[in-house]
Amino acid sequence: MKSLSVGLLGFGLAGSVFHAPLIRSEPRLRLTAVASSRIDDIRRSVPGAEATTAEAVIADPAIDLVVIATPNTSHAPLARAALLAGKHVVIDKPVATSAAEADELIELAKRQGRLLSVFHNRRWDNDFLTLRACLEAGEIGRPYHYEAHYDRFRPQIKQGWREQTLAGSGVLFDLGAHLIDQALTLFGMPDRVLADVGAQRPDAQVDDWFHIVLGYGPMRAILHCGTVVCRPGPRFQLHGDGGSFLKYGMDGQEAALRAGGLPTEAGWGVDEPENHALLVKADGTERRVETIPGDYPAFYRGVAAAILDGAPLPVTAEQARDVLSVLEAVRKAAGLPA
Repeated sequence: MKSLSVGLLGFGLAGSVFHAPLIRSEPRLRLTAVASSRIDDIRRSVPGAEATTAEAVIADPAIDLVVIATPNTSHAPLARAALLAGKHVVIDKPVATSAAEADELIELAKRQGRLLSVFHNRRWDNDFLTLRACLEAGEIGRPYHYEAHYDRFRPQIKQGWREQTLAGSGVLFDLGAHLIDQALTLFGMPDRVLADVGAQRPDAQVDDWFHIVLGYGPMRAILHCGTVVCRPGPRFQLHGDGGSFLKYGMDGQEAALRAGGLPTEAGWGVDEPENHALLVKADGTERRVETIPGDYPAFYRGVAAAILDGAPLPVTAEQARDVLSVLEAVRKAAGLPA
């Protein structure tokens, strides 16, 4: 079976928890090199992979695919260098820190004849997959109100670049990118944007709260994130003239990956029965909807198929650029500098 040699840039949270295990779970991908100074962690977690530098990975003629899981400010420069070296590229979301940077990468990938994709993995959350299936099956009828929350309880400031005043830092670029990508996947680009973005925790240097309203004619999509929420409400709500969908609980794939689990294990992505969504129909009948299992491995399965078989990319760079365009519109609507 033909396979691809993969070089991973970065071995922090994104690289070690998400990308490395998911790459290794795809039979047609071989993780052969990791650019990081965390040599012992690499040897323990990715046996057989060489611990090296980003420059060496990009220059290595044996590497087919470069995966970029570094701080957001470095996404575009590293992607540019990898594309110029003739590599296919996957970038952890967001693709860049501006839509203009994303457009430059898209054009460069076209000129180089290479594939460029972006890791918007939460398209494969179990709750989102279930909501999307109910919507596409007509269970909701015509939708009028969509609400997606990414609330958590982190009252203390964590150390790291995401909490520092850098381009692409803060929860808007971190978690907002997920919620916006999900909304665009369901409904396309909005016709208007309203937003409030702020910092609530003492000593916070970057945004840790947002409330976004995307307009689609008479329908509204509300995207919300709070960092000091002890007991979150529904993760998803979708209301239409045919019924309502309500879902509590968070997809467990991230927690499983953090605990050292692998997607090849039995029961991957399965939801607890108590978290199954409630579907209330317009006639007053109610039923529980069994959650579709989450499937983060679908991303790299799709990347391998795109490169080796000519299949469509699981996430296109153009779609990721649209997320950045909406993020920029959110900042403008909230009165924040461009």
